[in-house]
Amino acid sequence: MLTTELINNNIPRLKILDSIAKALQLINDYRLTHLPVVSDDGKYLGLISEEDLLDAAEEKGSLQFFQELFLTASVKENEHFLNAVNFSNQYDTACVPVVNDEQEFTGSITVADLLKALGNFSGANEIGGIIVMEMERSQFAISEISRLVESNDAHILHLNTTTQADTGLLTVTLHLNKKEIAAIVSTFERYEYDVIYFFGDEKFENEIHSNYRHLMNYLDI
Repeated sequence: MLTTELINNNIPRLKILDSIAKALQLINDYRLTHLPVVSDDGKYLGLISEEDLLDAAEEKGSLQFFQELFLTASVKENEHFLNAVNFSNQYDTACVPVVNDEQEFTGSITVADLLKALGNFSGANEIGGIIVMEMERSQFAISEISRLVESNDAHILHLNTTTQADTGLLTVTLHLNKKEIAAIVSTFERYEYDVIYFFGDEKFENEIHSNYRHLMNYLDI
């Protein structure tokens, strides 16, 4: 999905000569932290933050007095929407400005729209179990993980990895196409994968998981 597909046309844009009072009113009305500012010819100038506006001593002034404080970064309209997610995280803004190759402002994406897109992207609306594992990078092999899942008559709908900054370990999250995942959890543990969380048919799974742990502890004696 491209950023241009997520543009929310309801989000207003400010002009450089608009008043501080108008900008604050719109930010309050739309419950945003920032709003885009454009020139008279439609060029993107940057984002103005509510925090900077609230520091203004005189609300009768215009936005041009704040131009040096504008956040001038933006995302292109033909980029993948995950770049917009990264923008929002990096700059801590609930409004992501989108521009074309000529730096003309084409619209804004809100965090709410990004959250919906992420939900669809990650398959959060699909029914299935979730397994979260922790492992060394050298242990991570998609083909092997898929094989173990498929050996239990299941399939991976989505796979996501993140790296823990303090340990360098990978956290691998699997979203599967079935909720009865006790056997899959046991298979991973049998192959010495460290399963740290799992969510599915909780009562049945946790019972199996507990029994497996007791068996492993017994064998270690």
